[in-house]
Amino acid sequence: MTTYKQIKQLYRGLPAADGDGVKLTRIIGTHQLPDLDPFLLLDHFSSDQANDYIGGFPPHPHRGFETVTYMLKGKMRHQDSVGNNGVIEDGGIQWMTAGKGIIHSEMPEQSEGLLSGFQLWVNLPSTAKMTDPVNQEKTANQIPVESRGDGAQLKVIAGTTSKGTEGVIKNNYVEPNYWDITLPAGTTLQETIDPQHNAFIYVYEGQIELADQSAIQAGYLATLDNQEQLLIRAQQDSRFIVVSGLPLNEPIERAGPFVMNTRAQIQQAFDDYQAGTFAKA
Repeated sequence: MTTYKQIKQLYRGLPAADGDGVKLTRIIGTHQLPDLDPFLLLDHFSSDQANDYIGGFPPHPHRGFETVTYMLKGKMRHQDSVGNNGVIEDGGIQWMTAGKGIIHSEMPEQSEGLLSGFQLWVNLPSTAKMTDPVNQEKTANQIPVESRGDGAQLKVIAGTTSKGTEGVIKNNYVEPNYWDITLPAGTTLQETIDPQHNAFIYVYEGQIELADQSAIQAGYLATLDNQEQLLIRAQQDSRFIVVSGLPLNEPIERAGPFVMNTRAQIQQAFDDYQAGTFAKA
């Protein structure tokens, strides 16, 4: 008899603001769920009101982790201190490894009157915190979409599905899965996730249930247990992300835009930033 993943805990996102007053929902990185190793933060931004995000995210530093910006709708114009610049458009992804230090900015723009997307922070192991910055950026057309029966679709950003579809993002640190799934009402999806991974589901449209009939409504994140098989049924037309990764099991010291292993390393990050020695082109 197959044993399927069950929900460990449900969390509702909390209203927050970041950057220059950008309104968003913070799901990981709250007092309820400070982190889910190796994931440090998950924000969902979605608005048709320009005043909610027009200030964007002016130039700011990062060290010691990766920022992942995934646009559902709208654009994010970005540039950084090592010479990368561009626009993440509808359905596109930027996976930026800050490593030893980078300064970047992100300025949002509407598409068809809407801005919607996610930012995920992924921790780096101690051995890679001072690696050189790396930018992986892919358009919607470059991200494979796997179609299943009954209209189910898996957009595979990172990781590999049980059907063999491989994502476009490469990460050998935590070997993540990042799937954006569309599931019509009444249909089911079965997948496998490495039982060593920490995994979560965040529903942003509709409502789903797992094999144990535990429901997840839109706006909620469910952390999952370590069973390998995942079975999901859509109670309504639904869209949700499934994300997982290997835990690092290392000390976490964080202060704003810096995530290291010790307080001394955090202080060094502030000192280096103030001295102007962060990565430059």
